[in-house]
Amino acid sequence: MKIGIIGTGAIGGTIAKKMVAAGHQVFVTNSAEFVELEKRANELGALPSPLKDLVKGKAMVVLSVPTIAIPGLSKTLFDEMPPDTIIVDTSNYYPFRDADIEEIKNGKVESVWVAEQIGCPVIKAFNNLLAESLAFGGRSKGAPGRIAMAISGDDPKAKKVISGLIDQAGFDVVDAGNLESSWRHQPGTPAYCTELNVSDLKQALNDGVREVAAQIRDSVIKLFAERTTQPSHEEIVEFNRALFPKNPKSE
Repeated sequence: MKIGIIGTGAIGGTIAKKMVAAGHQVFVTNSAEFVELEKRANELGALPSPLKDLVKGKAMVVLSVPTIAIPGLSKTLFDEMPPDTIIVDTSNYYPFRDADIEEIKNGKVESVWVAEQIGCPVIKAFNNLLAESLAFGGRSKGAPGRIAMAISGDDPKAKKVISGLIDQAGFDVVDAGNLESSWRHQPGTPAYCTELNVSDLKQALNDGVREVAAQIRDSVIKLFAERTTQPSHEEIVEFNRALFPKNPKSE
């Protein structure tokens, strides 16, 4: 499969590596000068591509940039994209980084907002795991303790394709519903960055409370910002789990 990835940071870069390892032809782009993009692509085993060419002829395009960068994408970027291309949104909205986006602050689901900005439907995936979990937490299918990833969207066929890629990356999949339901695996919910298996993630998705998610998200960021030392990956996961004692792994 030909896959284009916009953004080569912690999540986009890891997805690129995983997809290359699975045998896909991966093209990447970022905001750096092309010579720097070439270096980063080489590190990932991918092919560098100018942004304007990245969407052409691809079966899937992954948006892996901060939410604030979405409106900066050209409004005509996706005009030459094949009509059956799947677009995956991995973003998570954080006001301290992305500034105030009034529509999202007023309750619009983040990925619904993203789809409106780019003028194309999206599938929400690869967003509810920490970068280190995505990079090193994958296991073979059927392995005990395999971590599950949530996915949301309105196109069942597209979700089936992406679910296959997630499985290749080493994770199980839980379908969280339509795109409007993707708030269930955004920051501030029990499903976000808590490294749960399928049954536990299903419960976590059901236990999320939309009205308090943003408040929890911001309180977590505040607490981590007040620390004098960088928390370890394990500390972050344990902290996130402890926020939601109903999660089976929080007991």
